[in-house]
Amino acid sequence: MASQRKEDVSGYVEKDSDLSRHTTSGQTQNLTETDAVFRSAFSLSPAEEYNMNHKNRGLALIFNQERFYWQLMLNSRSGSTADKENLKKRFIGLGFDVKVYDDYNKDEILKIITEAAGRNHMDADCFVCIFLSHGENGHVYAYDAKIDIQDITALFRGDKCPSLVGKPKIFILQACRGDKHDDPVTPMDVVDSEINEVVVDAGVVYTLPAGADFIMCYSVAEGFYSHRETVNGSWYIQDLCEILHQYGSALEFTELLTLVNRKVSQRSVGNCTDRSAIGKKQVPCFASMLTKKLYFRPKKGNYV
Repeated sequence: MASQRKEDVSGYVEKDSDLSRHTTSGQTQNLTETDAVFRSAFSLSPAEEYNMNHKNRGLALIFNQERFYWQLMLNSRSGSTADKENLKKRFIGLGFDVKVYDDYNKDEILKIITEAAGRNHMDADCFVCIFLSHGENGHVYAYDAKIDIQDITALFRGDKCPSLVGKPKIFILQACRGDKHDDPVTPMDVVDSEINEVVVDAGVVYTLPAGADFIMCYSVAEGFYSHRETVNGSWYIQDLCEILHQYGSALEFTELLTLVNRKVSQRSVGNCTDRSAIGKKQVPCFASMLTKKLYFRPKKGNYV
């Protein structure tokens, strides 16, 4: 068998349109989107964590939209106040400066978020923004109109909010993302109390901000209903807050969210006026652009 001769070919970056390159010997090299080999002066540590030792944990904004202008023809979101109070308690417990806003209109919300993006976050570990509302097609609803999620996240990119560069930016959205129920593989005989009916939040489509260190946390996968109990609040927020209470200062954040996914997925619709919804399921999801591990360990006063 003839021996094969190895050539020392340097890596290089190619545009998508340049799918192959011919060598001087006439051979064709297969190129990937980025076929370069970069030898860095440092090695990446899989255990590297975000610096969470700043003086302040950071700002957490909670926008709770329970009622809507009548012309939008959106149902009131009974149970959302329970979500709001639950989240407020849990994020205060993690050390956040929590601000809550009930049924604000679009201009008011954008003004608050723009001001938050313009703040100096140098002494903060991270930033959190939470929406409890209805949603559709990449938007969440304010009291009087819908807001593009991309318009919100864009305010926190590096060029607009330099003091949060390299820091986690966490967005949590409790809203429906479609018009389908998730069918159970094995139906569960779980029945809620008669006064605690399960309803759904109306229509948010999967969107991603362009930038590192964002994490988008959705109450349900794209195309499916997000369930909310009229007394206890939404499944997702209930279980997120319970897991934060149990493991918020111990588990890495994406591991915590995975545990929330598992807990919510074990639920099924019991009491509901829509009989076709009985037994239906829900699975949350998150899209992480975090570049390090994220922990909310208790602060010890050794600020950086």
